[in-house]
Amino acid sequence: MVKTKTVFVCQSCGTQTPRWAGKCPNCASWNSLVEENIVPLAPGQRQTELMDRKPVRLKDVPSEEKARSMTGIAEFDRVIGGGIVSGSVTLVGGDPGIGKSTLMLQVVCQLSRQGLRVLYVSGEESVQQTKMRSDRLQADHENLFILNQVDLFVIREEIKQLNPDVVVIDSIQVLYLPDISSSPGSVSQVRECSSVLTHLAKSRGFSVFIIGHVTKEGLLAGPRVLEHIVDTVLYFEGERYTSYRILRGHKNRFGSTNEMGVFEMTSQGLQEVSNPSEIFLLERPQNASGSVVVPILEGTRPFLVEIQGLVSRSTFGIIRQKAQGFDANRLALLVAVLEKRLELNLQDKDIFLNVVGGVKIMDPAADLGVVLAVASAFLDRTVPYDTVILGEVGLSSEVRSVSQIALRLNEAAKLGFQRCLIPKNNMNGRHVIAKDAIEIIPVDSVREALEWVKDN
Repeated sequence: MVKTKTVFVCQSCGTQTPRWAGKCPNCASWNSLVEENIVPLAPGQRQTELMDRKPVRLKDVPSEEKARSMTGIAEFDRVIGGGIVSGSVTLVGGDPGIGKSTLMLQVVCQLSRQGLRVLYVSGEESVQQTKMRSDRLQADHENLFILNQVDLFVIREEIKQLNPDVVVIDSIQVLYLPDISSSPGSVSQVRECSSVLTHLAKSRGFSVFIIGHVTKEGLLAGPRVLEHIVDTVLYFEGERYTSYRILRGHKNRFGSTNEMGVFEMTSQGLQEVSNPSEIFLLERPQNASGSVVVPILEGTRPFLVEIQGLVSRSTFGIIRQKAQGFDANRLALLVAVLEKRLELNLQDKDIFLNVVGGVKIMDPAADLGVVLAVASAFLDRTVPYDTVILGEVGLSSEVRSVSQIALRLNEAAKLGFQRCLIPKNNMNGRHVIAKDAIEIIPVDSVREALEWVKDN
């Protein structure tokens, strides 16, 4: 008779404790310990796929460069590294209703049209509901199979019989293993189901896409070990009440994590946005103070975004500095540079910063644009409408050089911008700059850039 063991498992980090506590001893989260019953399994009871048992010399392993499977959706292929790798496991996370299932259904339809056999496991929707969505998206093909099932043992047997090239799990939070007594969506179920799927994909060589939900903090639901198990982690971001969505890579063993894909949600599904710069600058106001355009770089892709700054007098004596799409700590640092180095009286002002379009900027080349947006709003002086600004700002208010300057300037020139403020060190000849396409204005300090804005 197998004895059942009772433990308390943290739903945030997966830590197990023999007794309940109000605070998790590992991640310090409150009220996250949930009681679960664990039945120890006998040796060989769990039928997981076996990998190679014996060690081999690394030099004896043949080098095989497997071709990636292109989906035909350029924005998606760019983010995952140029195509889908056989045997890879990809986790796609996002808010409810953001379009994860729609994106994956369009992706697998493109793969099935190329001759790949695809199994779409829908645990949250019935087969009829999935069919209704596919009709709206025109995503139907004879190589695309739909399965409505949440028992992982049954799913595993169907995978062995069908022998697909790609498997989509929608979603991991509804799957369960009968061996584990806890409910679906718990830490134990999510961890073990992900492990079984990963072992199955690695041993049989098919690709797996796992759709996961996110918590109210914006993190993937389940233990952090889930992100360590998979090969690639993609986040599908965007406001539910706007039509634009952003696919961003947070982990990728087969490519860069700096790439970003932009989509537009329409009645026919997600449509690629090949030139996001035009979308982000479509409603830019003219002759408005605090508006600056910055050419940023996401991976190998340059595009232009509008940064808006607003400075107002604090009414309650407690100043606020809020940033949407930009690091708040970085904003505080740049505001301190304006106060100390340029003697701007900002200590009693509320400062708000917004990156239009829901884009999150991590590129340090946007520092000078942020500084001039705040200074422009404070001084009520407009930045010339046909000018883009880029450069990294140091604590001594110096403007430091940025990378890939030619790509940024060429993108600005294609959209009709006439002038660009760039760091003076980028003029030393090491970078190829299209001087004929756009007028270049080199600056070496924030004060010099601000003086140019005042004069123009």
